[in-house]
Amino acid sequence: MDCSKLYRPCAAKCLGALVLALSACLPAAAATARPPGDVDAARLRAASAEPQNWFTGGRDQDGSYFSPLADINAGNVERLGFAWAYDLGSPRRGQEATPIVVDGLMYTSGTWGYVYALDAATGRERWRYDPKAVYSAARNPCCDLVNRGVAVWKGRVYVASVDGRLHALNAATGEKIWEADTVIDHKRPYSSTGAPQIAGNVVVIGNSGSDMGHVGVRGYVSAYDLQTGAFKWRFFTVPPAVGKPFEHPELALAAKTWDPHREAKYQGGGTAWDGMSYDPDLNLVYFGTANAAPYDLRLLGPSKLDALFTASILALHADTGRLAWHYQTTPHDSWDYDAVQKMIFADLAIDGVTRHVIMQASKNGFFYVLDRKTGKLLSAKNYTYVNWASGVDLKTGRPLLTRTSDWYESPKNVYPSWAGGHTWHPMSFSAQTRLVYIPVLDVPNVWVDMLHNGGAVTFINGFFTANAVMPDDTYNAADLLRLYGPMPPLQTLTAERPEKQVRELLRAWDPVAQKVIWEHETSGGVRGYDGGVLSSAGNLVFQGRGSGELWAYAADTGKILKTLPTGSHIMAAPMTYAVNGEQFIAVQVGYGGAAITVGPIPPSSAALRFQNENRIIAFKLGGGPVPTPAPRVEEPFAEPPPQKASAAQVHAGELKFIQECSRCHAMGASSTPDLRRLSAGRHAIFKDIVLRGVLAPNGMEKFDDLLSEKDVDNIHAYLIDQSWAAFRAQPAPSAP
Repeated sequence: MDCSKLYRPCAAKCLGALVLALSACLPAAAATARPPGDVDAARLRAASAEPQNWFTGGRDQDGSYFSPLADINAGNVERLGFAWAYDLGSPRRGQEATPIVVDGLMYTSGTWGYVYALDAATGRERWRYDPKAVYSAARNPCCDLVNRGVAVWKGRVYVASVDGRLHALNAATGEKIWEADTVIDHKRPYSSTGAPQIAGNVVVIGNSGSDMGHVGVRGYVSAYDLQTGAFKWRFFTVPPAVGKPFEHPELALAAKTWDPHREAKYQGGGTAWDGMSYDPDLNLVYFGTANAAPYDLRLLGPSKLDALFTASILALHADTGRLAWHYQTTPHDSWDYDAVQKMIFADLAIDGVTRHVIMQASKNGFFYVLDRKTGKLLSAKNYTYVNWASGVDLKTGRPLLTRTSDWYESPKNVYPSWAGGHTWHPMSFSAQTRLVYIPVLDVPNVWVDMLHNGGAVTFINGFFTANAVMPDDTYNAADLLRLYGPMPPLQTLTAERPEKQVRELLRAWDPVAQKVIWEHETSGGVRGYDGGVLSSAGNLVFQGRGSGELWAYAADTGKILKTLPTGSHIMAAPMTYAVNGEQFIAVQVGYGGAAITVGPIPPSSAALRFQNENRIIAFKLGGGPVPTPAPRVEEPFAEPPPQKASAAQVHAGELKFIQECSRCHAMGASSTPDLRRLSAGRHAIFKDIVLRGVLAPNGMEKFDDLLSEKDVDNIHAYLIDQSWAAFRAQPAPSAP
């Protein structure tokens, strides 16, 4: 670039463009003069003056997932191609992190909480860090061994490993400086999968586990000193068991909204597993909380109280951890409507007044705009089809429930599903178009009360005594009758809404007018597990798809501009950065996450056609085609061992498998092993695998606390039965 041409008079409207262009002209040495990971409050506040960097998971302190870079733009994105790739290694599971780039170095996290530092121009590894996570934590996450990113601050990299430990690393070397165990009770199924949040002088981390085990966990967030790792404060999101002392005064308010006679064994849920943010001007740290647990709150007692602070957005004073305000998106949550989706700060003109707001496309289907200082609800409109509520009362802030919401009465097809209208996948707010780009799930599920609907299954780990069945093309009420009792036929479900029951979309949403500006269906009528979103000043929106392409759209009109095949399932949000004046787009790829809990790999997924390699892929103008992984080849089913169990044992094994194993092990191509394909050696040690954890390093921890030897024998008998069915159903081998 000829920088001398930039020094010319210009109107005020081009000042921003001038700043961005000048930043690209800085000598490379100026960028590398800083020590690695040198991010502080001043740099983060002025992030747009350094568009070559991507300082946080969402780039800036607003969490916008928007970049001011425009060298790659709507006029030349057709030339975008492969720059480099980095292999994250095994296990080949879900990848949900968005990398951070600071002064030419890229930092990101992978499964278990591994951390990687790379040269952002070439993908060459500088260092990697193994958190040496405790294997037993592998069974605790509801949704795979994922990790949603790191925080980089003043020469350090912070990450939470899946077993709940918080690690502070030297950004230059990857050497561990300190670690802190954030789990209050390792007998409970706690895990950590979200990114830490820097908030003033502390780093804040939550956890997950609301749905896990037979009673869930009790949610909280914890804060630790940035320098030493010393514990500073903790805020619990649900009250303790009845009669136990409150750890902080806000719990007295929460306790009034829970049944006073609830059983002590139920922990309440309300975990904070993603979506934190921090406003340095207000010194407030914000986070959302997960669903109440169990889903059927009647198990806690007959009262229909709100169950604070579950399914809520909270603001805490970062210095003390005391509550500034709270807003509950879904009182008395019975539909798994977590409010942990990532939040974006913005200044919006509402009714002629500029308001400093926080925005969230909540899992429950409503787009919330709240005043950042007070928590006052400014607007709430459904951004996707919703039938559990007819709207939100802006005076009370409460949803207006419909009869469809009551699945206690009978099984109901509820929109959105337990996965939400929008879940962890980041949305993006463009400073250029003033639109929010939301990866939308237009998906319902049929909620059924398994305790009272007459089926054989009455409990599923991860769903408690309820179940939520997706009415996709495989849905068959007759097939479900034996397991779950009478279910509505598909024709009854489609009568309410004749269009596709299951689809995913990318929607451009006006947060002031509260309406859709443009949209594209992305999944082809199935749950595709498509990715998060990036927008840029080049009038571009990027989103990866489960089918394996990175798609580029015009941000203003939604026009499709480019598709880049990668051969890998893309769930994470892309990001963009520049090194030595050259702009790159990068995205972390790999199938897994919540997808492992709902059945085989979707037929549209690239992971069904190619090996599920975990990679970071970077793109640049003038690059070539992306190297694809090796094709996925399913070997024929081998002949299983003889079936020696009775029909009654097989049936008992089926029920126990559904109850304790089906959350991770689908019968079909999946990111976890298809147990119909066990080798003779694995059959021989099946009991040692399940009860004694001999495969714990691979992510299969022991289950001796939930399963007896008889249970395991029955499960094994059921798997042998299913193996024989698959073996006999496959086509006969062709003659040589």
